[in-house]
Amino acid sequence: MDEKKKQAIMESESFDDLLNAEYGERGTEARETFEAEADAFCLAECLKEQRRLAGLTQEQLAEKIGTKKSYISKIENGRADVQLSTLFRIFAGLGKRVSVTIL
Repeated sequence: MDEKKKQAIMESESFDDLLNAEYGERGTEARETFEAEADAFCLAECLKEQRRLAGLTQEQLAEKIGTKKSYISKIENGRADVQLSTLFRIFAGLGKRVSVTIL
């Protein structure tokens, strides 16, 4: 890590400052990549938690919504893009509703 970046990280006063120092300002390619990966991770963790709370295995959830276990696994591991309609179907299978907020 170069000294300028290290100094910027050390002088960060907020999480946003830290992200700017590490990944660049919002709108840069590195920051957009980080944000997309972070969103996928959050979705994956939410899905895993809700599936476990529902007492379902990946296979049981897949059967319930008409997909394959491997697809549920890919989503839970952040390795699959999910269409909104599929996301609604998955969470409906868990007895949940999805709400989308545009910021």
